[in-house]
Amino acid sequence: MNIREIDHITLTVADIARSIRFYHEVFDLPVITFDGDRQALMVGKQKINLQTSDQPHEPVADKPTPGSADICLIAKDKLEDVQHHLKSYFVDVIEGPVEREGAHGKITSLYVRDPDNNLIEISNYN
Repeated sequence: MNIREIDHITLTVADIARSIRFYHEVFDLPVITFDGDRQALMVGKQKINLQTSDQPHEPVADKPTPGSADICLIAKDKLEDVQHHLKSYFVDVIEGPVEREGAHGKITSLYVRDPDNNLIEISNYN
């Protein structure tokens, strides 16, 4: 077997419209609709599908729960600019900037929470 990419992840949220608004407005992620009425956010060549725990898309994880995700997004902007942008949207940085280890080397990261309290790490490669 030769698996080398992630195509998509599914994020369980309490309110899809609220999550779409947050990720589109704050992170400028394009929104797409697929399979009729399902919505997702594009992140480069990957997507984040959205579902609610009371209407999951089968098959589903054993315990789809809002607020249980921890994801890292790579920003093209300098983190200083990201901090100013987040502040303009009243999004609190809960930690950072701090150095971490990314999939391809050292990164510098800021941490925020989305409306469901998922942990979102926003990073730049050093």
